[in-house]
Amino acid sequence: MPNIIKTTNIKKVYKMGNNIVNALQDVSISIEKGEYVAFMGPSGSGKSTLMNIVGCLDTPTAGEYSLNNQLVSDMTENELAMVRNKEIGFVFQTFNLLPRASALENVALPLIYAGYSKSERDEMALAALESVSLGDRYHHKPNELSGGQRQRVAIARALVNNPSIILADEPTGNLDSKTSYDIMNLFQELHDKGNTIIMVTHEDDIAHYAHRIIRLKDGLVEWDHKNDNVTRGEPVVAH
Repeated sequence: MPNIIKTTNIKKVYKMGNNIVNALQDVSISIEKGEYVAFMGPSGSGKSTLMNIVGCLDTPTAGEYSLNNQLVSDMTENELAMVRNKEIGFVFQTFNLLPRASALENVALPLIYAGYSKSERDEMALAALESVSLGDRYHHKPNELSGGQRQRVAIARALVNNPSIILADEPTGNLDSKTSYDIMNLFQELHDKGNTIIMVTHEDDIAHYAHRIIRLKDGLVEWDHKNDNVTRGEPVVAH
């Protein structure tokens, strides 16, 4: 499989007042098309910074980042915005849905920027909602949906543009355990269909739904392992 993501000696330095923070020190990773990867690590480990660079929300201070064979580490803000909209589907902890818009309108939002007609947007958005088992709730607004249903709408929005990667930032952070496992099983179904998924989490049980775990510590890759015990369904908790 070809690499869809490749970072080479990525560094990210922030200046905060008189302090310099080395958020990422020297990170080189490759992710192949169709992989399901979790970035793990405690607060301050660099996992969110790495996600922001991989998601084209930020650029590295040094090093190179290629997404789908495009060198994006040197792109302008406008170029990055175009790549984000075309290549990446985002799923956030807080759902980031427009409260006054229906599920269908929320899912169709990325298609407006991509230049599709209203009828095309509605058709594609409905298909995306149906793929997450919410086709019958297309006219409901976020406050008429449960937390799990809201996250399904957010996942449908991430899928609607048929992106190269789905980037999920703490996707179960605002959900109860049962709903979290339902959402993680949905991600597994999406991966089974061939989607490339990158998830950021600090929770061990959630990370184990991924097929590969990259753990960061102090801005460096502490370890990068294939997960031989992928969780499906609810995790078995030892008593």
